Amino acid sequence: MKTDNSPARGTRDLLPATVATRDHVLGLIEGVYRRFGYQRIETPALERIERLTGGQGGENEKLLFRILRRGLDEQVEAGTELGGLVDMGLRYDLTVPLTRFYSQYRAELPQPFRSFQFGPVWRAERPQKGRYRQFYQCDIDLVGEASVLAEAELIEATTEALAAVGLTGATVRLSDRRFLAALATEAGVPAEAQPGFFVTVDKLDKIGWAGVTAELTGDRGLPAEVVTSARDKIEALTDVPAAKVAEVLAEVIPGLPEAVAADLATTAGCLSALPAEVNWAFDPTLVRGMGYYTGQIFEITHPDSAGSIAGGGRYDELIGRSLGTEVPACGFSIGFERIVDLVTAVPAPERVAVLFEADVPVAQALATARRLRERGVVVSAVRRSGKLPAQLTRLEGWGFTSFVPLRPGQDPAALPEERPLGARRS
Repeated sequence: MKTDNSPARGTRDLLPATVATRDHVLGLIEGVYRRFGYQRIETPALERIERLTGGQGGENEKLLFRILRRGLDEQVEAGTELGGLVDMGLRYDLTVPLTRFYSQYRAELPQPFRSFQFGPVWRAERPQKGRYRQFYQCDIDLVGEASVLAEAELIEATTEALAAVGLTGATVRLSDRRFLAALATEAGVPAEAQPGFFVTVDKLDKIGWAGVTAELTGDRGLPAEVVTSARDKIEALTDVPAAKVAEVLAEVIPGLPEAVAADLATTAGCLSALPAEVNWAFDPTLVRGMGYYTGQIFEITHPDSAGSIAGGGRYDELIGRSLGTEVPACGFSIGFERIVDLVTAVPAPERVAVLFEADVPVAQALATARRLRERGVVVSAVRRSGKLPAQLTRLEGWGFTSFVPLRPGQDPAALPEERPLGARRS
């Protein structure tokens, strides 16, 4: 019987060239975040099931991969509940593990704590183009900072990181969960209907106002005048310039706390002070799906990506659930898989092949490679095989940029001339 060597459904193998691109992109992002003072941490892939199902992950909890307890028999009694069989799960994001990490090591960490994480996460998605069951996330979080310094710094660092990898033309979208709640209340949406109201409004860019209105008045059962009022308020707050954010918010949403409007105005002012190539907009329709957000929320979109390429927000109550003490926190996550797909030009590193004939001593080939590595380039000793032009083509396809020929009788002390491959040949 032939063995199926393909990876598990919804996962991928990554070839060397792909990994090299991903490493390059990650290195640029990490370099920017480190300059902002963020320190990299690592958390385990496995977390206790009660933490992963504690209501912190919203809809993602429904996509959780659960792991059976050790020591279970091959058969279990009929009617056994799943909770009795499972004690661990694979993390579905990096934020929930961070809350546990911070709760455990708070006394040893600087305050506020600037955290950077990169690693795989798992969700039981239905596999399709652009959606995988295992993928990588790239997060920064600022824990312990209550002011909008956190929001402004996270956005600045992330836009700088995207610029470092060569992505231009992106737009930062800004909103606030507290503002959304005040808008819905002012429009007459009952408190118990507001979660569904937000879910529908979040579809505006996909189904337009006609679709949103039909769903709100039909499936959601809201009166037409309530939907009209909400629409009028949202449209009045669209394309508001930074200097007018607080003023227009106060006019359109009189019940909005002054502190919320002031915070949004401060963040907007900080965004306006960034380089001109950083586009941003206050977006009254931005909702974001995670239930743990408590304040400002933000996303970054790019014209070449169907979805957002980064997103985040403030989650002041999440860590307190574990620690028992309120801790302000804010985070931003880059959609690493989408970023890599958008990056087209990655500089090829210099790679040299020491191409030695069969009669050349192995020690001589290794010594030549050793001397070349002193220049700080990647060097591999490769035995000659087949016709030379065909082998040079293969070497170029494997990422080598030049080669050094070693033949019998050459002076071991002399370094042969390096010859370029492919497009580098003169």
